[in-house]
Amino acid sequence: MTGVALGFVPAPLVVPLDRILPSRKVPAGLATSRKFRQIRASIQEIGLIEPLSVAAMDAGTGQHLLLDGHVRLVVLRDLGQEDAPCLVATDDEAYTYNNRINRLSTIQEHYMIRRAIDRGVSPERLASALSVDVSHIAKKVNLLDGICPEAVELFKDRQFSAELGRVIRKMKPTRQVECAELMISANNLTVAYAEALLVATSASALVDGMRPRKVSGVTPEQMARMEREMANLQGQYRLVEQSYGQDVLNLVLARGYLAKLLENAKVAKYLKQQQPEMLEQFAAIVEATALE
Repeated sequence: MTGVALGFVPAPLVVPLDRILPSRKVPAGLATSRKFRQIRASIQEIGLIEPLSVAAMDAGTGQHLLLDGHVRLVVLRDLGQEDAPCLVATDDEAYTYNNRINRLSTIQEHYMIRRAIDRGVSPERLASALSVDVSHIAKKVNLLDGICPEAVELFKDRQFSAELGRVIRKMKPTRQVECAELMISANNLTVAYAEALLVATSASALVDGMRPRKVSGVTPEQMARMEREMANLQGQYRLVEQSYGQDVLNLVLARGYLAKLLENAKVAKYLKQQQPEMLEQFAAIVEATALE
């Protein structure tokens, strides 16, 4: 069994910043961006967490080509640092470094912040490190309060505003799950959409002590109709969800059959002469890329 070759030297190497050569220009206005301020605040508060990625030293110039960490390099220079820990890559292929990033979901951020606070990090220090207001940290900490586990499971891989929890927790667990499914199916996890779902929620589906929100210009009859339409939409969504896999399979099989059929010159000629509209529809199905 052959071993897997490492992409970098395991032990970090401390390299003077004047020996690190950027491989690309940083965008104009970087110093005023939110990302820059967050990285600067984090490095200033707790230091550099992720080392820079550099290529091996060039024998002629004595410099290391920077593969990843251009913003961090600018921040370190801005803070007056003279050197930085670097991971020396065994190749000079920058494509492999952070070009495809899985962003942390909102719930993952919640767990990380809760863990940091449980370990003694103050909310004020977290806010300073992330360059956000302390109230934002508080919202992240309390994100899942009052949210049922089933709804949390649906939201776990999504990114959304911390304000969403404030709206969802006003509903009972069953309604929370219904709204989560609707928001995900619509690919709309905004607070405004959640507020609209809350308005359309009946009093029986709200937590104890909550009253249905009154909307100016909407009569009780219109609200009742909205609730009926919402219930109908939820039913249709469940029906589609149950049959979606089989429907897609049938479409893929039908597409393959039509492709074979149209490859027959005689069949294609007959359809062109006798049923041109049908041939056009068949061709559109065969050329569809959504099923690939």
